[in-house]
Amino acid sequence: MDALTARKTWRSMEVVHGMIYFTPDAPPAYAAVGITKSRPGYFISRVAAMGAVPAEVVIATFYNFHPNLVRHSMENAWSLTSPAAMLTARLNAVDCSLRRAFGQEVLDSVELAEAAGLTQRAAMVACEHPEGRPLFAAHASLPWPTEPHLALWHGQTLLREYRGDAHIAALTLEGLSGLEALITHGASGDVPAAVLQASRSWTDDEWAAGIEGLAARGLVDAEGAFTDAGRAQRQAIEDATDRAAMAPYVALGDDAALTLRGAGKHLTRLVLDAGLMTVDPKRYLDPTD
Repeated sequence: MDALTARKTWRSMEVVHGMIYFTPDAPPAYAAVGITKSRPGYFISRVAAMGAVPAEVVIATFYNFHPNLVRHSMENAWSLTSPAAMLTARLNAVDCSLRRAFGQEVLDSVELAEAAGLTQRAAMVACEHPEGRPLFAAHASLPWPTEPHLALWHGQTLLREYRGDAHIAALTLEGLSGLEALITHGASGDVPAAVLQASRSWTDDEWAAGIEGLAARGLVDAEGAFTDAGRAQRQAIEDATDRAAMAPYVALGDDAALTLRGAGKHLTRLVLDAGLMTVDPKRYLDPTD
């Protein structure tokens, strides 16, 4: 299996995981256990698998958010709630969201059970290689849900954090700070730079200083657009991430990966149609697959 096939297989199911950061079911679930604001809810629910860690651990593992945003969001977090309560609330929100999106027919289907089984197989291979992947390892320590839709979500969560930790390692080796990594992400065109800046709470002055620093290294121009060197660096980072994240899918093999991509397309469409998250479907529904 080549790295591109492995990445497409991961991406095909990513909306099934990623909806937890956008679903309207999450805020009330978190509010019920003491976290009433959306930004803290995101950070606290995602890091809860690591235990009652301080803000500095979140800054390190989440990488590209403004440190002050993280510190403000994590302030008094573990006096308001507990890791166990947040993990339960998060899974309850997943359950509610996916039940609504999939409907009973899909929840009872062979397709869903097969997709959950394949995703778990891939994730268990990832669990054999936790080295250097702290956020992944924390989630890997959690118990597996038994219901197929929850097992699928948990497995994809592991595969997402497995890849994410590898991506951060690649960024670090290239000498990019969290802000610089975000600017180069914007330069790639995947997500508008203004959206990335606002969602991670970097000021205009900080963003401009980041561009200036990258321009001095010859990676972007004065407007933040890639130079040839910057584009080559970004491609090297993506290639390194792909290589570091492909082992679980290689273990599945091409035929099983193709089956998983087919299920992923169907389930992704259901999640999007249910309004659980708003993304460009082209990013996740590749017609060439």
